[in-house]
Amino acid sequence: MHSFSLLISLLLLTGLYPGPPKPKPDGWIQLFNGKDLKDWSVKITGHPLNDNYGNTFRVEDGKMVVRYDQYKNFDEQFGHIFYKKPFSAYLLLVEYRFVGEQVAGGPGWAVRNSGAMLHGQDPKTMGLKQDFPISLEMQLLGGDGQHERHTANLCTPGTNVVMNGKLFTPHCIDSNSKTYHDDRWVRAEALVLGDSLVKHIVEGDTVLTYTKPQIGGGNVIHFNSDQKKDGQLLRQGYISLQSESHPIEFRKVSLFDLSPYLRKPKELQAVLRQLQTRKL
Repeated sequence: MHSFSLLISLLLLTGLYPGPPKPKPDGWIQLFNGKDLKDWSVKITGHPLNDNYGNTFRVEDGKMVVRYDQYKNFDEQFGHIFYKKPFSAYLLLVEYRFVGEQVAGGPGWAVRNSGAMLHGQDPKTMGLKQDFPISLEMQLLGGDGQHERHTANLCTPGTNVVMNGKLFTPHCIDSNSKTYHDDRWVRAEALVLGDSLVKHIVEGDTVLTYTKPQIGGGNVIHFNSDQKKDGQLLRQGYISLQSESHPIEFRKVSLFDLSPYLRKPKELQAVLRQLQTRKL
């Protein structure tokens, strides 16, 4: 880990630098413009890049939606829609809700299941039959109306992280979020600081924290071997949203770019405080 990344992590954990300089509130980027998908590219398992099979990803009523009305069977055609450029340090904000019924042939575990992929590989480097990008998944789950089911969990397709000072190698771990039943809108955020610190946040509450994201582990198939360099820290990558067989809608996908502040710990701390209090 770079020394500045370690310093940032310590600052966040200790809350140093009271009364820092006030940053300029110009870091927000609307990744989804509410009109079209021109800044995004689609990769669906078994289809070439930008073959949006079945019009899976589309815009309806100002929302980015995932639909399966043109599918006869899901047939493990997992999809991801990627924003056009990579990021290294940011706060990602999505507002999502699950709707309708799962498409025929969708796996049982994928009911009311989607995700936001962080620090992902370039979609141009994915294999034709690759199911998931090498990435960190902030897994988004909807409740079934009866059971506890957390959201903003962590899954690790082709990656590992460090938790509580130890390398974490299982594929998924639950957050401590509340369960959100029905078709209600949920606000989820990911705070990502290069290769140092990642936090998952739901409705303003931090529900999961981990460090040192890196390539490793399994749970990805048909990838190009030159893309999987186990042990390599993930300092940046692409953001994508999933199609995993259950319809989902996103009414907001925005990002506050924190990369200008990574080497300015006082200003970074100020920005994070203002983001936390919704002043930016």
